[in-house]
Amino acid sequence: MADILSLAASNLISPIILSFVLGLLAALARSDLSVPEAVAKGMSIYLLFAIGFKGGVGVAAHGLDAKLVGTMVAALALSFLLPFIAFALLGGLTKLSTVDKAAVAAHYGSISIVTFVAATSVLESRGIMSEGYMVAAAAVMEAPAILSALWLIAWKGGTTRTDGGLYREILLNGSIVLLVGAFFIGAITGEEGLERIASFIVSPFEGVLCLFLLDMGLVAGRGLRESWRELGIGSVIFGVTMPLIGSVFGLVAALLIGLSPGGAVLLMTLSASASYIAVPAAMRVALPEARPSIYLTLSLGVTFPFNLTVGIPLYTAVATSIAGG
Repeated sequence: MADILSLAASNLISPIILSFVLGLLAALARSDLSVPEAVAKGMSIYLLFAIGFKGGVGVAAHGLDAKLVGTMVAALALSFLLPFIAFALLGGLTKLSTVDKAAVAAHYGSISIVTFVAATSVLESRGIMSEGYMVAAAAVMEAPAILSALWLIAWKGGTTRTDGGLYREILLNGSIVLLVGAFFIGAITGEEGLERIASFIVSPFEGVLCLFLLDMGLVAGRGLRESWRELGIGSVIFGVTMPLIGSVFGLVAALLIGLSPGGAVLLMTLSASASYIAVPAAMRVALPEARPSIYLTLSLGVTFPFNLTVGIPLYTAVATSIAGG
């Protein structure tokens, strides 16, 4: 417990977390502070490219082996499975409609790439190594949860758009294309390619991440301020319970695969996070009747700050204790 509290305290005073807190407090206080949409989009593109590229370089350095393949299979299975657990948990804790439950469940089977990056930064600051190919697991976990949500609706007798255009839109979502594309560029060019653009994607990375999290704090604060009445206590309990459940599944998978402690932390973090980029875009098309005020506020306003402040230190302490023992 002392290790968890110590790590949480050090995480809370990091520039990354404090940038998010600044944005959150500014939005709750109704400040006119804002990040232009074009700037926020540019930072998102930069982060996705840098993350994907460095992950590809990690795979090139590691090489293809059974552990890498096992990690990809586990990531795929987790992304398919977790929405069904989330849907059942929502049924016990809330009175949300089937459509809203399915939309929320999709977010909790997919991943938050920024939460993943924050966990990576924590590991680097503590000198904990992780498998470089974990970003590939993040890419694998982006889309399957959306399909699980559509199956949940079909199973419950709801209506949803399931034509080829929807699946094309899911697979060609900009964030997925950029992440996967940058990953392959990094895998093809390897360490030599990284050295050539290191001054662009390595040195400025954490500074850009701080500004991006400032914007995320602003978005989360506005969502909480405007939509908290719609959530209800059951939804909030779900928003902090589901990450813990997901992290347990991630830890079990990491132990079965034999990932390093750092890799276990990252798989736990991916399993505990909730999407707020790729899945909302898909839900607007597939389930237009689902309420963004519910699924976006839960993923970005409740689970995202929980993972940043409490979750990542907890996952790090547990994984390094169990997987490192």
